[in-house]
Amino acid sequence: MAEEERRARGGLPRRIDADSESVQRDLFKLVLTIIELVRQLMERQALRRVDSGELADPQVEDLGVALMKLDEAVTELRERFDLSAEELNLDLGPLGPLLPRD
Repeated sequence: MAEEERRARGGLPRRIDADSESVQRDLFKLVLTIIELVRQLMERQALRRVDSGELADPQVEDLGVALMKLDEAVTELRERFDLSAEELNLDLGPLGPLLPRD
């Protein structure tokens, strides 16, 4: 039976064609997606704390600088592996996208 027929019936091919470059890129894409998710969660939590008034002005400034540096680092890594922000937003099917769309 041909691999195409097996795939059409929902079966998996016996062998997956994967070169080391694409595997590395896909793994890095997954890691960056997780980092981006955590960064966005941290940013939301920081905004809640700032809005609640529980942080002093120097803490707000430090938090803002840290989040900006993290955003810059993620952007730099995305560019290094030629990934767009949209590529990091995994489609979870009926649940929708993993990351909120800004």
